[in-house]
Amino acid sequence: MIQTNKIPELIDPQAMYSTNGQEAWRVLGIMAEFAVATERLRGVRPAVSMFGSARIGSDHPYYHKAERIARLLSDAGFSVISGGGPGLMEAANRGAHAGRSPAIGLNILLPHEPAGNAFQDVGINFRYFFARKMMFVRFASAYVVLPGGFGTIDELTECLTLVQTGKSRKIPIILVGSDFWAGLVAWMREQLVGQGMIDATDLDLIRVIEDPEAIVEAIFDYYETRGFQPTREERSKMLNL
Repeated sequence: MIQTNKIPELIDPQAMYSTNGQEAWRVLGIMAEFAVATERLRGVRPAVSMFGSARIGSDHPYYHKAERIARLLSDAGFSVISGGGPGLMEAANRGAHAGRSPAIGLNILLPHEPAGNAFQDVGINFRYFFARKMMFVRFASAYVVLPGGFGTIDELTECLTLVQTGKSRKIPIILVGSDFWAGLVAWMREQLVGQGMIDATDLDLIRVIEDPEAIVEAIFDYYETRGFQPTREERSKMLNL
């Protein structure tokens, strides 16, 4: 237990004085990002959030598949939301941009990556990762996750956690690239389920689908008996992410 008479020795008064103003402005900046993004995305439903590596070139089969999936989703009436960057994010925006529905880029400002690709009907710039991540979840009727690195896996596990814990509504979470994801899914089954860290039924939240047409069909099948709009209870959940 910390003695109260020791507290002054643990605090640098000058550090507190010099950072308080910066922290206050940072909080206001975060609030502004939430407000601007929510207003600009208010009318985009139904939408599908697509994720994948920024390092995949336009000549790669993954790029062509991502572009095809996004085009089919766009023509089927879904806005397509990507991270707005290069690689598979660009492929998703590119496919949607050529289709009937909006291509949306949630661009994160990073030191070594461009702020956004050229195929965005709606582009929103974020400085804070967690504000951006909330928009991916809040406005998505489905997740389509292509091969990618830490950022892609982060988005996948974030959505799985929110749905598993009941903090977000249940939506289709579709993995594309069976060879790429096979090891991770097997590890989840052997280690996470095997050691009782998740229930076996939690893996049912994920589907692995290769064919672009089948992906669109699976999303429509999921919503066949209900509308794309969140229910009152689901909207309440989304307010507590």
